Amino acid sequence: MSATATVVPSTNGKPHDSFTMYDSSPTFQMARRQLHSVGEVLNVDEGILDRLSVPKRAMVVSVPVRMDNGEIEVFSGYRVQHSLTSGPSKGGLRYHPDVDLGEVAALAMWMSWKCGIMNLPFGGAKGGISCDPSQLSFGEKERLTRRFTEEVLAIIGPRQDVMAPDMGTDEQTMAWIYDTYSMKVGYACPEIVTGKPVELGGCIGRREATGRGVTYCILEAMKVLDYQPEESTAVVQGFGNVGSVACQELAQRGVKIIAIGDRFGAIRNDRGINIPALLAHVAKGKLLHEFPEAEPIDSSELLTIPCTVLLPAALERVIHGGNANKLRCRILAEGANGPTTVEADEILQRSDIFIIPDVLCNAGGVTVSYFEWVQDIQQLMWSEDMVNQKLSELMLRAFHRVLDLARQRRLTMRTAALSLGVLKVAREKERRGLYP
Repeated sequence: MSATATVVPSTNGKPHDSFTMYDSSPTFQMARRQLHSVGEVLNVDEGILDRLSVPKRAMVVSVPVRMDNGEIEVFSGYRVQHSLTSGPSKGGLRYHPDVDLGEVAALAMWMSWKCGIMNLPFGGAKGGISCDPSQLSFGEKERLTRRFTEEVLAIIGPRQDVMAPDMGTDEQTMAWIYDTYSMKVGYACPEIVTGKPVELGGCIGRREATGRGVTYCILEAMKVLDYQPEESTAVVQGFGNVGSVACQELAQRGVKIIAIGDRFGAIRNDRGINIPALLAHVAKGKLLHEFPEAEPIDSSELLTIPCTVLLPAALERVIHGGNANKLRCRILAEGANGPTTVEADEILQRSDIFIIPDVLCNAGGVTVSYFEWVQDIQQLMWSEDMVNQKLSELMLRAFHRVLDLARQRRLTMRTAALSLGVLKVAREKERRGLYP
C-alpha cells in the first residue's frame, strides 16, 4: 500500500535523467541560479559546484492514511538531504498543499548554506508532505506523521538526519516522530528531532528562536544605518511562528508595527497595531483581518507600504520582478525562505534597500535546534537566558561576518552570505575528497 523511490545523481557532475523532475520547480531553479552566481565570485572547483548543485539524496514516499471516515487516502511525502559533508543533515518538515520535490530540494540547499554561515556541524535537509493540515483531524495528522516516519526510517537518525518543525507542523508533530523512531530502535532517542515539547527534551526558546534571530538582525541593521527602533516602523507579511514572534520582539523594543498580513487578509494602523491584543484575538480562532483595532486592506498593498522594515515571513517568491521596484522600505529582512526572486534581486541592487538575506536572517531556528540537539546528546539542559544569550552571540557574529565580507569585496549582502555558506561546505568536500 505504499511505494518508496530514492533518487540519486549520476557521475561526472551531470544530473541523472530523474533530476529533470526538479526543473519544473521555479524555487529549485532559483536556488541553483543563486549557487552558480556565487560560484562566479568564489575560487571553487567546478566539480565541487556541480556536486553542490544537486542533492546527495532524495526520497519520495507514498503515505497511506486511514481517515476518520474509514476511507484510505494516499499522500505524497518527501525527504531531501542536500549534503552530509559537515555532519548529519538538518531541516524542517512542512505540511502544505503545494509541497513538491523541487521546493523541498531548494529548501534543503538553502539549509546547507545557512548551517555553513552559522558554522554549525550540519548539512542541509528538508522534508514535506503534500496535504492541507487545516483539513486533517488531530488523529489523522498523527497517523500521517507516524506513517511518514516509518517510510523514511532508512535515511533518518540522530547522526544521519534530524527533523524539526516547519510550516504546518509543530512540537506535537516532532513528539510523534520521536516516539515512532524510539519504538523502532528500542530506546528513547530525543535527539532524533528538535523543536519537541520541553518536557520531552525540547529546548526552552526553540519555538521563538527564528523570530528572535530575525529581530536581532533587524536591530543590528538599524545600528549600522543609524536608525532608532522607537522612531522606526515595520510591515510584516505572515503572522505564524516567525512573524508573530518578530512582531512581539520588535514592538517590545519600540518599533511601531503598522501593517500585518496573512493568507486570509491584511490590516493596517499607522498609529501602531496593538500586538498583544492581536495575539489574543487570533488565539481565540478569529481571523487576523477581522481585528477591530486596525483597518482591513487589500493584501496586494502590503509589501509596498512605506516603512523602515519590511519583513516577509511567509512563502517563497513573494517579491518578484513585478513588484520589486515598488518596495518603500529601508531594510528588507527575509524571515521566510526564498521570498525574493533572482529578478527582484537585480532590481533591488539598484536601490538603497539594505537586505538581510534569508540564509542569515532566519538562521535562528536551526541555531537553537543545534543547541537542543547538543543538550539531548549530553542530557544536560540549558536555561532560557543561556539559550537567548548564545543565540544573540552567534547571530550577531554571523551578521558582521557577512557585512564585513560584503564591504571588503563590494558584494551584495546575499552574495556575501551565500559565499560564506557555500565556501565552508565546498572546502570541507575538498578536504574529505571523493570516495572511492
